[in-house]
Amino acid sequence: MVKVTKEVKKKKSLKKSSSKAIPKKKSNPNAKWYVLNIRTGYENSIQKEIRQRAEATGMEDKIDEILVPVQKKITVKKGKQEVKEEKIFPGYILVKMELDNKTWDIVTNTEGVRGFVKTDKYPKPLAESEVQAITKFMEVEQPSFKTSFSIGEAVKITDGAFADFIGSVKEIDTTKGKIKVLVSFLGREAPVELDLSQVEKL
Repeated sequence: MVKVTKEVKKKKSLKKSSSKAIPKKKSNPNAKWYVLNIRTGYENSIQKEIRQRAEATGMEDKIDEILVPVQKKITVKKGKQEVKEEKIFPGYILVKMELDNKTWDIVTNTEGVRGFVKTDKYPKPLAESEVQAITKFMEVEQPSFKTSFSIGEAVKITDGAFADFIGSVKEIDTTKGKIKVLVSFLGREAPVELDLSQVEKL
């Protein structure tokens, strides 16, 4: 019985050691966040290119992180909701790096990079509080709704008790994804609150 107990304990200890997470790469204490002005629409490809160049030259410890700030947006098209990532700062990316001549060359010689956002002669790093504010904004759980409807526009209700009614847009609440539509009902106009996905353009 003693031997069995020892074996079980040994197996348990092996399981514990094998389930340990792989340690993350240590952050460079000399790295600071900088803003890069880049070609708009190429944020993701430039992010990838800088990362590849840093790895190829053995500079991945100095070019620590490359961030393309995005936020999830819910768009409504033809009564259907789609979740898409939208760039918060089109034409700009954030790079956490230890700035010296070599890292400067890697970043500024990447195609599509127009340069650092500077103050006076040299780039000014972003305050850590600013970066934290941007990352918190990216992690907002309730995405904002984006719609092409406008006040006064004629729309058709596609779902619910008023399906197939035609009305005009009275209010739009993009934070909640709601829309108020004025419909003619029993000889008078009445406002009906709906989800954005319940209406479509005529």
